[in-house]
Amino acid sequence: MIEQFAETIRRAVADKRTLRIRGGGSKDFYGVALDGDIVDTTAHAGIIDYEPSELVVTARAGTSLDDLETVLAHKGQMLAFEPPRLGPGSTIGGVVSAGFSGPRRASAGSARDYVLGVKVMDGSGAELRFGGQVMKNVAGYDVSRLLAGSLGSLGVILEVSLKVLPVAPATGTLRLQLGQAQALDRMNDWGGAPLPINATAWHDGTLLVRLRGALAAVQAALHTLGGEVIEPGFATPFWDGLRDHTDEFFVRAAQAVEGGGALWRLS
Repeated sequence: MIEQFAETIRRAVADKRTLRIRGGGSKDFYGVALDGDIVDTTAHAGIIDYEPSELVVTARAGTSLDDLETVLAHKGQMLAFEPPRLGPGSTIGGVVSAGFSGPRRASAGSARDYVLGVKVMDGSGAELRFGGQVMKNVAGYDVSRLLAGSLGSLGVILEVSLKVLPVAPATGTLRLQLGQAQALDRMNDWGGAPLPINATAWHDGTLLVRLRGALAAVQAALHTLGGEVIEPGFATPFWDGLRDHTDEFFVRAAQAVEGGGALWRLS
């Protein structure tokens, strides 16, 4: 498979043709206009190495995000940056290339913060390796993290090593009725306090706060912060919708864009 990638790249260079790296195509809507012959990475799939005790997983670019998260879940672990799935075809190569993160971004960090190493093929068809499988392997300029969000412009990601984290033992969601200014003030105050706040979302006078951590910490925070406790049966679909951009807000935004409007995404 890797040799096929190399041959495709060499022929494109010789013929001066543009190439477009593509996995499951779940993020075709994002970035510049699509152009070029497709380099399909979906067949280059599979988990190469996973050591739960070391909190590191290495997978080929075409590995399904759903498959990877299922394997991690069996060991009580997760991708801490909560990447949007954006459809069943999402691949781990596309996750890193797009650099997307989910609702946990503010508390856990972004996708690039969890990239430990990559194997990539450059524009001449040569295989290059950067970083490793532990944080200490990084010395000098961290090219592996530079690939996060590069949208394939720096080469074809062949393999990626990611740091993973244990799933928190307890979770809870609060709903508070607050105006925008009040919500911002409250979140700024909470940000400087030892609270297990995992994600927040405000819309139209309602602030939702997700708490995750040790059971005692979550229970204490639920009592301290006040507000209405949302049952998991309602809270989980909401946060999943926010993560995967399937919530009603995104549906309406997409309809507005189709009608000629604009949706601003701030990172």
